[in-house]
Amino acid sequence: MSKIIVLTLISIVFFGVSCSSSAEKKLSKPPNPKKVLTKVKKKNKLLIEEPTLLLNEKNAIPFLFEYQKNKLPSKVKVSTRFGDIIIKLFDEAPYHKSNFIYLTRLGYFNDTFFHRVVPNFVIQGGNSDHPNTSKKRRQIGRYLLPPDVKKGLKHHRGIVSMPSSEMDNPHRLASPYEFFIVQQKGGAYHLDGNYTPFGEVIEGIEIVDIICEQPIDSREAPIENIRMQVSIVNE
Repeated sequence: MSKIIVLTLISIVFFGVSCSSSAEKKLSKPPNPKKVLTKVKKKNKLLIEEPTLLLNEKNAIPFLFEYQKNKLPSKVKVSTRFGDIIIKLFDEAPYHKSNFIYLTRLGYFNDTFFHRVVPNFVIQGGNSDHPNTSKKRRQIGRYLLPPDVKKGLKHHRGIVSMPSSEMDNPHRLASPYEFFIVQQKGGAYHLDGNYTPFGEVIEGIEIVDIICEQPIDSREAPIENIRMQVSIVNE
């Protein structure tokens, strides 16, 4: 139950990825978030925004630093066939919050899955073996986020946190494309200090419980895909 939460090798790209010369030119100053999102397109009745800036290990943090200066919403809705989960994102984890809002606005999480379920522990989402998910990641960029574990945030039941890479990663840099929700009653405090809590479930914890009860295979993957749609909650 205390198994370390890891990202699949398919979804991991560690620091050191080379960038095109055009991308390098954009690193001299923090990019302007208002110019990053292009015109919204409608596709399959979902709003999909296409980024014009390819994020990487050098420009991701400057970009998210500027992005979080905007008055970002604090709530998102994760919709599944079992019902909706409402999550409040923490201002205390600004990079992780702004990253999640940014990816939500891009439509990244739509049609990804809760791909890992550990009974009485966590559910983990944001991955998918669908080619469209890999395509979205290539369009957004390859980057990891530094841990932010000094704010005193604990892995209570219902906390939303970010998994780290399973590669040689002594600093436990986090995957920006995945998240997990603590389902364990009584919390999972052995995770404190290793992963970054950046939100909490404020409605729909019973949906988290239902997902955690679904049949899984030997890899902790649900037998039947648990697809999600993620949207901003207007406040």
